Amino acid sequence: MPPLNLGNQPPKTPLDAAEAWATTAERADEYVLFFDFDGTLAPVDDDPTAVQPAPKVLAALEALAPVVQRVAIVSARPVEFLRDHLGGLVGIDLYGLYGLEHSHSGGDTVTEPAALPWVPTMAELAELARAELPPGTLVEYKRLSVALHYRTAPHLGEAVESWGRAQADRLGLRVQAGRMVLELKPPVDRDKGMVIDEAIRSAGGAWYFGDDVSDIKAFAALRARAATDPGFVGVCVAVANPETGQEVASAADLTIDSPAALGDFLTDAAARLR
Repeated sequence: MPPLNLGNQPPKTPLDAAEAWATTAERADEYVLFFDFDGTLAPVDDDPTAVQPAPKVLAALEALAPVVQRVAIVSARPVEFLRDHLGGLVGIDLYGLYGLEHSHSGGDTVTEPAALPWVPTMAELAELARAELPPGTLVEYKRLSVALHYRTAPHLGEAVESWGRAQADRLGLRVQAGRMVLELKPPVDRDKGMVIDEAIRSAGGAWYFGDDVSDIKAFAALRARAATDPGFVGVCVAVANPETGQEVASAADLTIDSPAALGDFLTDAAARLR
């Protein structure tokens, strides 16, 4: 069995998942399990409104939630979308729009105050995008951000990204690139790495599961904590995909083949932790 390497650098040998879960089980009530949604818990779909969690995922999260300190979803989706797509799961913390929104254990949705003045700008930007971008572009308005998808028309990628970056410069917005998507969001200091850094302050360990470049900041937050706290264990897991998979996998300790495979992986983990 290769040695478990959970320090501040990616392991030189593949992480042994059974060993990592055994380490977690020793003090599971100190661990937080973090998950991205799209591409991680749910497969990516041509229509971003049509995605659903992969088989076994919701049952596994429900089994894990009472065993560990916290289970949290950290996503580019709004909190309300996450709530609707998690099948009424209780005891799950939701961080939406890269942390601009959050809801703890089913409570009210709280919005980052600094982002609220940007709601009208985002609404206007969404309308402008629908009017100016070529057919085949899918404009997803999220109240506090606008995502420009070109998955069904990859040949539009260059034009969509050029338009989006020009609008970001014009309006003073920030840009988040992703899997066949460019997202424009307010100039507010919130990202997945900041969410994780804050959420693990009282934790003894954490796992983060992600598939896209924005998740690398979350990996970095776990590694930074592990570098300064020898007692903290952080495990970074990438979900494979043909677009950003290699970049994310190179920053992770472990790679899982797909959201469906993650459902099986978490089902096994729940049994181990119990």
